[in-house]
Amino acid sequence: MKKIVLPVDFSKHSEYACKLAQKVALKTNSEIHLVHMVELPSGFKDMGSGTNVSIPESMLYIRKIKDKLLSYKKTFFSELDNIHHAIRFQNPYEGIRDYAKKINADLIIMGSKGQTALEEILIGSNTEKTVRNSEIPVIITKKDNDNFEFNKLVFASTFENNEEKALEGFLNFANKFDSEIYFLKVNTPQKFENSTDSKNKIKDFVEKYKIKNYSINVYNDTSIQNGILNFSNENNIDMVSLATHGRSGLSRFFNESISINLSKNVLKPVLTFKI
Repeated sequence: MKKIVLPVDFSKHSEYACKLAQKVALKTNSEIHLVHMVELPSGFKDMGSGTNVSIPESMLYIRKIKDKLLSYKKTFFSELDNIHHAIRFQNPYEGIRDYAKKINADLIIMGSKGQTALEEILIGSNTEKTVRNSEIPVIITKKDNDNFEFNKLVFASTFENNEEKALEGFLNFANKFDSEIYFLKVNTPQKFENSTDSKNKIKDFVEKYKIKNYSINVYNDTSIQNGILNFSNENNIDMVSLATHGRSGLSRFFNESISINLSKNVLKPVLTFKI
């Protein structure tokens, strides 16, 4: 892992993402690329077209954005040397995707404004669009946690063959932090499978990989999302990892209704891999 893209809109959620990115970068010796997206009026590039856009006002606005980016670098990344910043004139999810491709990034870290990071992925936001379109892993964080560690990571999956790519990406990430791994399959009343069959499915899925510190877990709950979050809360999990399915985002994985009453205490960062 060499390059991390960190989109910021200067909200509190961007600050949460910065704190998490700083911890990842310190562990992996990665570059941080702070990126702010500006959606300008269509007439901005042609100031002679009679638009109401003022060049001095626009330049002052861009300068203020640059000053904020520099302030973020000083506030959140004083312990790191390789910090870059950029201002992109695109809509957010296309700009993030294009910039990550331009610099050949290895990871994107974003703040989430949804009720939970999982909900944010599902509700059609810029975060969801970034996850859906990104060819590289994306971490989404909702919660402020100065003491965040990567000690316990969950890989929640249906453990089908098409998710092997996501597992390999997850293991590559987890190995950098020497994390304890929890493989998790959630069974629901709508898609019930007995625990023995579920455990055997997980075992068959992961046995070809040389994994030292892991456990196989089957959890029963009313929905997959609730199962993941409740399991994570009960076991003090630090981060949840999931596979996404292209255009459908995570909708194929989370096809039950989303609970909006989940406790904020179970909010965990979510690491996603497109398959």
